[in-house]
Amino acid sequence: MPLTDWPAAERPREKLLAHGAEALSDAELLAIFLRTGVPGMNAVELARHLLAEHGGLAGVLRLDRRAFCARRGLGEAKYVQLQAALEIARRHLQAQLARGTAMTSPRQVRDYFALRLGNRPHEVFACLYLDTRHRVIACEELFRGTLDGASVHVREVVASALEKGASALIFAHNHPSGVAEPSAADRRITERLRQALALVDVRVLDHIVVGAGETVSFAELGLL
Repeated sequence: MPLTDWPAAERPREKLLAHGAEALSDAELLAIFLRTGVPGMNAVELARHLLAEHGGLAGVLRLDRRAFCARRGLGEAKYVQLQAALEIARRHLQAQLARGTAMTSPRQVRDYFALRLGNRPHEVFACLYLDTRHRVIACEELFRGTLDGASVHVREVVASALEKGASALIFAHNHPSGVAEPSAADRRITERLRQALALVDVRVLDHIVVGAGETVSFAELGLL
């Protein structure tokens, strides 16, 4: 059934205008982005099909250009629009983490790293540098790896923290496999970093692991 035949209160656009974007399901949000369906499926039905095929919204967002454009109902124009929308969101969160901003919301940091690292095909280790009042000094990607992991060098992390005059750090890295659960290797390197940085009076506040549509905090798990 075409969306125009649906009751107005059930149409995604009208629902968003009446109740806000947070009231919409993943399928409804994706349908607004798609705008149109394909023969035999309206936009919401197409969105549900794509979400089921790729394991949810995160799976759709992780599709590379070739895979995205090859899907029925998608294409290069929609791929360009999606990448632009994602980059707008990243820059919005980056602006909130601007130099001098005090870190008072752990959710803000997690959302930023989820957007920045969530779609990477390889593992990336990043660091957020903070001063004595937990204000942002800088955020950098320090190491990149393959699908199997990044090689994190403790000495380079310590040197970088000292160079920037940081008093505290928040680490983040992604798991291209999509599973956000910290591995034994993640725990080991975090503890090595924590011990080395403690020798120069730099605290490790958290280590965030980014998976497919979720993030896990070492601090919240009691691992720091």
